[in-house]
Amino acid sequence: MALGLVTVVMAACSASSATKASSTTAPKKHVPPPPTAYQLPKGVVHPVSFARLYLPAKFATAPTTAACEADYAIACYTPAQLQRAYDLGPLLASGDDGHGETIVIVDCFGSPTIVSDLATFDKAFHLAPPPSFSIVTPAGAIPPWDPSGGGPMIAWGTETSLDVEYAHAMAPGARIVLVETPVAETEGTAGFPQIVAAEEWAIDHEDPAVISQSFGATEGTFPSHQSILALQGAYELADRKHVTVLAATGDDGSTDSSEVSGPDLFTRRAVDWPSTDPFVTAVGGTQLHLNQAGARLLPDNVWNDTNLFGMPAAGSGGTSQVFARPGYQSSVASTVGDHRGVPDVSLSAAEDGGALVYESFPGIQSDFYVVGGTSEATPLFAGVVAVADQAAGRHLGLLNNDLYKLAAEHAAGIVDITVGNNTVTFQQNGETVTVPGYAAAEGYDLASGLGTIDAAALVPELKAQAG
Repeated sequence: MALGLVTVVMAACSASSATKASSTTAPKKHVPPPPTAYQLPKGVVHPVSFARLYLPAKFATAPTTAACEADYAIACYTPAQLQRAYDLGPLLASGDDGHGETIVIVDCFGSPTIVSDLATFDKAFHLAPPPSFSIVTPAGAIPPWDPSGGGPMIAWGTETSLDVEYAHAMAPGARIVLVETPVAETEGTAGFPQIVAAEEWAIDHEDPAVISQSFGATEGTFPSHQSILALQGAYELADRKHVTVLAATGDDGSTDSSEVSGPDLFTRRAVDWPSTDPFVTAVGGTQLHLNQAGARLLPDNVWNDTNLFGMPAAGSGGTSQVFARPGYQSSVASTVGDHRGVPDVSLSAAEDGGALVYESFPGIQSDFYVVGGTSEATPLFAGVVAVADQAAGRHLGLLNNDLYKLAAEHAAGIVDITVGNNTVTFQQNGETVTVPGYAAAEGYDLASGLGTIDAAALVPELKAQAG
């Protein structure tokens, strides 16, 4: 995974071009921008698949979906569109907005401008500021900001912007705590001792409803299975204290990074930890097709934008080589076999349909950007969890038992995804490599998990399960 699961970051287009295309009909077949329109920042380790499209001028307002489609042949979505897509309207109208709950977001390095960037984001999209927003560094002081070469801190700055802004967008009444750590998570164990220590501190001191993690490392890059098991402390503590923990599954579809400090992918199926941890709810990726009002033009499908930029860009899913099938997946044993399967649920992650994020930290042009990846899906779901905790009147903790039970009962809050797959094809060492993935199917599958969510139905269902 390397530097967080941010998949694509593109400077937003001018709102004045909104008349060039319409989002009131079914999406057109998209034509990707020319290869010269984007670049991979130097020093960023593939497979973060972190791309940025620089424009010659700064735009003061966020674009519409039609403007993004007209200028870049991809869709982009606002908080209001995503709130409607996941049916948050009835909950927000009734006062269930996460009030009284805390969302903990964990990112290496963070962003030096996140406080002002969130304020700009809120103003642009007519959101009230969170009741409180605090930044803590329990694992040690953050190194001085260094954006040189467009490297790791740039990627983590974008990750932080996405995580904070969209967790807040989905649960505008929730308190936000950003936990910054001083060592980059790359692959293997790197960065995880600091992350685990910081999360344990946050669980003990911040009373979180949910912890949102948009990072992971390929299981095969750890020295041993035991080295992963030795890092489970924060998730075991979270389970004991009824804190929900989410983790993004990754952005390379059926495979993932094979090197701690290199660009290569495994040429076989691979999955990320901590999304495979049995104490964690794994969040995969879908593609939304929305009009400007946020209404669906087509059903959601498994996110797979691999051909958009000629690199793997799809929701990760598969089976763990470390963890056995947990009890809550007994009902899907025919799909996962004897191993933990991921994802559990999936939300918006596509590059073609990414979220509008505001960023202004040193090293980039201050602007709105379109960001995709399971890094988007995870904070979106974190916001829904905070709303559910408020509605239930207590922390729900590990959600997986309830999610699988609700899916088995065909509850309205779990919406099946039956279209798409996470197979990826890419060039590596002069060869074309295809890693067969998994196809969406009726019921649970290793591309979309149980499916996506309808929050207006899911929140009362989770409340009922809580008793």
